[in-house]
Amino acid sequence: MSEPLSATGLVAAYRAKERSPVEEAEAALARIEERDGELNAFCLVDADAALAGARASEARWARGEPAGPLDGVPVGVKDLLVTQGWPTLRGSTAIDPAGPWEDDAPVVASLRRSGAVLPGKTTTPELGWKGVTDSALTGVTRNPWDPRMTPGGSSGGSSAALAAGMVPLALGTDGGGSIRIPCAFCGLPGLKPTFGLVPAWPASPFGPVSHVGPMARTVADLALMLDVIAAPDARDWQQLPPAARSFGAGLEDGVAGLRIAFSPELGFAAVDPEIAGLVARAAFAFAELGAQVEMTDPGFADPRGTFDVLWSTGAARATAMLPSTDGIDPGLAAIAEQGRTFSGVEYLTACGERDQLAIAMSRFHEQWDLLLTPAMPIAAFEAGREVPEGSADPRWPGWTPFTYPFNLTQQPAATVPCGFTSQGLPAGLQIVGPRHADALVLRAARSYEQANPQPTVAALSRRR
Repeated sequence: MSEPLSATGLVAAYRAKERSPVEEAEAALARIEERDGELNAFCLVDADAALAGARASEARWARGEPAGPLDGVPVGVKDLLVTQGWPTLRGSTAIDPAGPWEDDAPVVASLRRSGAVLPGKTTTPELGWKGVTDSALTGVTRNPWDPRMTPGGSSGGSSAALAAGMVPLALGTDGGGSIRIPCAFCGLPGLKPTFGLVPAWPASPFGPVSHVGPMARTVADLALMLDVIAAPDARDWQQLPPAARSFGAGLEDGVAGLRIAFSPELGFAAVDPEIAGLVARAAFAFAELGAQVEMTDPGFADPRGTFDVLWSTGAARATAMLPSTDGIDPGLAAIAEQGRTFSGVEYLTACGERDQLAIAMSRFHEQWDLLLTPAMPIAAFEAGREVPEGSADPRWPGWTPFTYPFNLTQQPAATVPCGFTSQGLPAGLQIVGPRHADALVLRAARSYEQANPQPTVAALSRRR
């Protein structure tokens, strides 16, 4: 199998008339057909719709009138995001597939306006509640690098589809790490944007910890997709003003002169030694690229307790919105029950704690342009489990301490692949910037990616 092009490469090839949107859609559908039985990345595939969209794209390119920057590019849509004409079941048996399904989420509407080809919807755990991807509705989703392992979650279908070469772009959501976890486990770049940069509707029941963002196989593709999905939408009253310029502008400007803090444990996290070594090597590679890199911690204690209050009360609200809770994921039921035990005062106290953490990080970034940490303290573990075997903590946030703090603070945070363990599983480096510094985070991710290229999808296919 030849290596699929990036989204950026596809658009250039369409412009040069070297590739056909119809042929690319057919190739994407063929790759889905070939590998999805093993990986379970898609919960819905609509070949007729994808091919119709590709034919319309091909006609626009023939006229020299592409609809937008992603015209003809296949994109996977996470099944938490409503999509006109397709059921959005959110991994739950409690949601009626009959709908009606009359609306597109803002990001889906933006993709359509740009001419993107949508082959289907990618799998998620029920209501996106945990950091792995399995549900009673869709079964277990698996990691293309080793199908015995989880691809992470909750955007695990999107990460599996990307890593297996099914599509060059996919949508993810991230309420506690749900873009960065699966990207780290699957060897991909992904971005949780500043809260409000990308519009969200309907609003997540998990509240203002939840972000919508791009997932891809290259950092340039993240920037390209972010340009499209950050379009204004009046349905999100919390959306930020539009970006002043393209996120691709300045992407190649490098990191020379930046002040970068490297916190290998955030002061409280335990990290697998092999992962720690890969991440440290990646962090100090920024010094070779001209940045000032120093080991220092941001200085906050583990905010797990704060996150648990906000996440569990969100789960309580999310399950209350279901027509029935019979048969829901037992773990989801347990945290929803926990959420119902908190009073309004306890919830608002957690909001105040979140505010103090965000202020602390704002002050931290007065001195430091960026913060580097591991994206994950471990490599991917056995698929079908919420936590690794032998974990002392029964819940998923126990093994992802580097992600949820930055949902609380609403900062942009990206992961970029930084090597492989001795078992051949990817590791990820997290790059965190101050709020609104999404372009800087992408620029740093691109600088590292360019200097330290990782094995490609073609290499993955050869391992099969």
